[in-house]
Amino acid sequence: MAEIVLGIGSSHGPLLSTPPDQWHLRAEDDRVNTRHFFNGQEYDYDSLLRARAPGFASQIDDATRKVRYARSQRGLDMLARKFKDVAPDAMVIIGNDQREIFSDELTPAITIYRGAEIPNIPHNEPESSPGLAIAEQGNCPPDGATYPGAPEFADHIIRSVSAEGFDLTQSTTIPKNATRAGIPHAYGFIYHRLMADAPPPSVPVILNVHYAPNQPSVARCLALGRSLRTAIRGWEGHKRVAIVASGGLSHFVINEALDHIVLRAMATADEESLERLPENLFQSGTAEVKNWLPLIAAMNAEGRAYHRVDYVPCYRSEAGTGNAMAFVYWE
Repeated sequence: MAEIVLGIGSSHGPLLSTPPDQWHLRAEDDRVNTRHFFNGQEYDYDSLLRARAPGFASQIDDATRKVRYARSQRGLDMLARKFKDVAPDAMVIIGNDQREIFSDELTPAITIYRGAEIPNIPHNEPESSPGLAIAEQGNCPPDGATYPGAPEFADHIIRSVSAEGFDLTQSTTIPKNATRAGIPHAYGFIYHRLMADAPPPSVPVILNVHYAPNQPSVARCLALGRSLRTAIRGWEGHKRVAIVASGGLSHFVINEALDHIVLRAMATADEESLERLPENLFQSGTAEVKNWLPLIAAMNAEGRAYHRVDYVPCYRSEAGTGNAMAFVYWE
């Protein structure tokens, strides 16, 4: 029977891989974006700026950005050391796809990747949004990499979780029509930045948190975590398993009030407060908070001790756009 020896939650936003003096590249895109989501409502940039008056000009100066970038790097370094010290035999990574491997032709709600190899290939297409290409260095080594999958472990998870009422999609390779030839950046960042491209065998769990109408609900994500925990505990192929969640917290408009509800729920094992959160809060990048919910539920079921490394709201515009970074672990 496997033991769950570690849980890690980490943000993966582009600001983590962009020098702070170039965070303005993403802010330029924010200012022309006509669809910003905050507290369940949609804004263009000017209306968002008015709604969040007096704004966040005091939090986007050079000195503040440098401090918050440095704090984020220390948080990532801490998680990388923790993973190396614990040295699990296998891991399950919970993340999401952003039209990188799936499309509107096919968008599964929950996919288990069961390939023997997991390719991470640089995404060198011309960027559609400023500030994304420079961040690719954080998602993938320059020449790419291939990581070991865990097909038998993945099939065990599929059978076990399906037996508890989940209808899952399975994937053995990256779809041929994918816009990214390798695994989505939510996973590439974890493999590359936290595990130095030397991970143990892993099973990616790919959630559709972004695209209506089949996003898993908050309650469903929590239930998935409990089922994943049962599946892992029933596995006999590896003795020591880690669960990693990649994404979040609030972005592309930072919502510190929401983030602190989520952080308090993690600290107190309070799943009821999470279930009370309205579904319309989880739009755009903030939907990635749902990637953390299965991890939270699994760690609560295990009774693991929660450790908050840091929470860093990385603002990049006066209207409060940016990415709130969080780094936590359970053991």
